[in-house]
Amino acid sequence: MKTLLLLVLSMVAVVREATAQDEQCVHERAAMIETIRAHARSDASVLGKQGLSERALEAMGQTKRHLFVPERSCSIAYADSPLPIGLGQTISQPFIVALMTHLAEVAPDDVVLEVGTGSGYQAAILSHLARKVCTIEIVPQLAMAAAKTLRDLAYDNVSVRLGDGYAGWPECGPFDAIVVTAALGQVPPPLIEQLKVGGRLVMPVGPGYTTQQLTVVEKIAPDKTSMRAVALVRFVPFTRSKN
Repeated sequence: MKTLLLLVLSMVAVVREATAQDEQCVHERAAMIETIRAHARSDASVLGKQGLSERALEAMGQTKRHLFVPERSCSIAYADSPLPIGLGQTISQPFIVALMTHLAEVAPDDVVLEVGTGSGYQAAILSHLARKVCTIEIVPQLAMAAAKTLRDLAYDNVSVRLGDGYAGWPECGPFDAIVVTAALGQVPPPLIEQLKVGGRLVMPVGPGYTTQQLTVVEKIAPDKTSMRAVALVRFVPFTRSKN
């Protein structure tokens, strides 16, 4: 009986600790959204008077960022900075995640491709906005961990694939929007081919480990695109398969 009582008390303590952390995270997440709004106001030249999409901000407010980083501290997870997730990869600064999500202009019935799953955080945000999200990660450990996290958190409209994202995911497309979370000197042609007419591709264009241009490509006809640079960013390089 005494052992059972100790077990129950231990479980209650764990639940209370988790509840306290969740409450703290709610406040930290709200503060993160306000910081993103402040960034948007200061970058009016990029976003215009309309600012960031409220749908994008709502999706970020619904997504528990602290569950997608190795250090699950709320104060760290919701800080306005990129965070390492291991194996030389990072999770982007919240404002940049919001900006890329905003630029993708995802509609509720859209099918979206993400190249560079990382921890799964961007895919989780996109899942709140789209009907279906297909995400590709080339690093096996990250792909497995992200798939488990997304599955455990019931992101049932997200599919994770291990592979080289340069070739896209034809079987999952065509796509209304594509978000690439690693830098490359040019936009991969297969991704343009898999983008629907009227769709958008958002990615950092330029060499890795230095400043790149966050670029939006719009497919305006089957064989015609328009491209515009939005802001200076700094992303890890796009990793290709050695095969």
